[in-house]
Amino acid sequence: MTLTATATTSPRTPVRVADFDSLVEALDYAALGQAGWNFYTARGELTTVIGYAEVRERALALARRLVHAGMPRDSRMVMIADTDPGIMVAFLACQYAGVMPVPVALPTSLGGRAAYVDGLSRQVAGSGAFAAMAPRELLPFLSEACVGLDIPLIGSPEDFAVLPEGGAEPRPYRKGDPGYLQYSSGSTRFPLGVVIPQRAIAGNARAIASDGLRIRAGDRCVSWLPLYHDMGLVGFMLTPLACQLSVDFMTTRDFARRPLTWLSLISRHGGSLSFSPTFGYDLCNRRAGDASTLPLDLATWRAAGIGGDMIQPQVLERFADNFAPYGFRRPAFVPSYGMAEATLALSFSPLDTGVKLDPIDRRRLAEDGVAVPVPNGDPELVRPFVVCGRILIGHQVEIRDDQDKALPQRRLGRICVRGPSIMDGYFNDDEATRRVLAPDGWLDTGDLGYLVGNEIVITGRSKDLIIINGRNIWPQDLEWAVEEIDGLRRGDAAAFSIDNPRGGEGVVVLVQCRISAAAGRDELRAKVVAVLQRAAAVEATVVLVPPKKLPQTSSGKLSRSKAKANFLSGMYTTDAAATEPMPSKSSA
Repeated sequence: MTLTATATTSPRTPVRVADFDSLVEALDYAALGQAGWNFYTARGELTTVIGYAEVRERALALARRLVHAGMPRDSRMVMIADTDPGIMVAFLACQYAGVMPVPVALPTSLGGRAAYVDGLSRQVAGSGAFAAMAPRELLPFLSEACVGLDIPLIGSPEDFAVLPEGGAEPRPYRKGDPGYLQYSSGSTRFPLGVVIPQRAIAGNARAIASDGLRIRAGDRCVSWLPLYHDMGLVGFMLTPLACQLSVDFMTTRDFARRPLTWLSLISRHGGSLSFSPTFGYDLCNRRAGDASTLPLDLATWRAAGIGGDMIQPQVLERFADNFAPYGFRRPAFVPSYGMAEATLALSFSPLDTGVKLDPIDRRRLAEDGVAVPVPNGDPELVRPFVVCGRILIGHQVEIRDDQDKALPQRRLGRICVRGPSIMDGYFNDDEATRRVLAPDGWLDTGDLGYLVGNEIVITGRSKDLIIINGRNIWPQDLEWAVEEIDGLRRGDAAAFSIDNPRGGEGVVVLVQCRISAAAGRDELRAKVVAVLQRAAAVEATVVLVPPKKLPQTSSGKLSRSKAKANFLSGMYTTDAAATEPMPSKSSA
């Protein structure tokens, strides 16, 4: 039987742009239309189609089973959040059962089984889970993680689907109730459970849909983003649901193998909304030569979002050049900013304006914390930052100094935000909550940036900032410069500072190396040293590490804190030519 994807429009049900108070209300309305979910293989073959009416029917049935199985209201259900129809239905079943779903990451090739199982076990235990679910092929990981824990219900979606309903009634979450527990990516610490209530889901979806993307009838979403990350879960599962939009899904691992399938799906059904971190666009750039073999038409892609990490404008410029022949428009780029603690999004660039850069005096920012614009300066002295747009409607932003005082325009400081999308706090961790969330609702994001007019510029994580002789150095500047060396790829470098045995701080740069010959390794190391001196006038210990040895967070970002911990533990000491940090010096 030939499958047909769900409709892009539902003429009998006018679009309601996320004007709901709960996910249950949103799904009840979406089920009246013809939109829904479509799942594709790496080759773009349609394997599963589920309209929102069927999603609701299946979610209600599973909710009755969970209630009958004795799950207490507000208890937690951990789920390994693959892009799997059964897992996604289970997330919404929890909403009807009055249970908090806890989406967690899949295992990766990095770190090994033992490390993954250990982290998963801590999340299951830390969330106090009553139930745990995984796709059948991942159930052995989950079962191992639950050994020694008192988890009454463990199984696959198929296992839960045969539990008896027993006449139980749903007890749905409504306005004022919890929503779900989202583990942060853990880029600077062990992941914390972020408690997202219904009011935050509703508030963020409404702001994204009505203000950020201005969703309208005829929009269609395409996504490969993981559902255990806020951009995938909120951006491309929950917000489209709240706007009755169809979504075409492929898994993250399939995207990594065949990134052009993402673009093919946009082309096939007239996709208009799709987001990616910078590295997703970079993967497509690497395969751009194969695009001529596909019938690509990207003219319908009106919002090509970028978020999830620091934005690299040169990658986006190459993407625009590579795919302009296939109808891609530069103004379609939509830089944005957000985080799990704010449900997802905090700012969007204006639609149809593309990537706007703010070129500033690199030295003044590093030494004085002032972003002085230099439109036509020496490229060696200018640092262009991507402007990430204005704060979403209903939200507030302030840039603050270390004394918590609001700073004026173009002064570098901590980004603090307030509004309806902000989390309730970290699960069972009042101390961690107090560190970032003030009683008056202001959230310290942990990011550094400045304001240009009413728009936000992000310069990096405050905990990652390298300070050498009073000069601020952004680690991503060092990493991006190194990754431009021939033979290196995005994600091949990690920069951080360590205490120098001779006093002060020293810089360490880890570089993934695929060269085995000693002469070639020496040549690469010399190139890295030269690039660092040219890009930022710093001396550093350069350590060559094997491929796939730089740690990542669950969302695929580089974890500098874990890379630093690995270095200090001696994990990378096989590179005998770099054994002691060199003293760094400030620029003249």
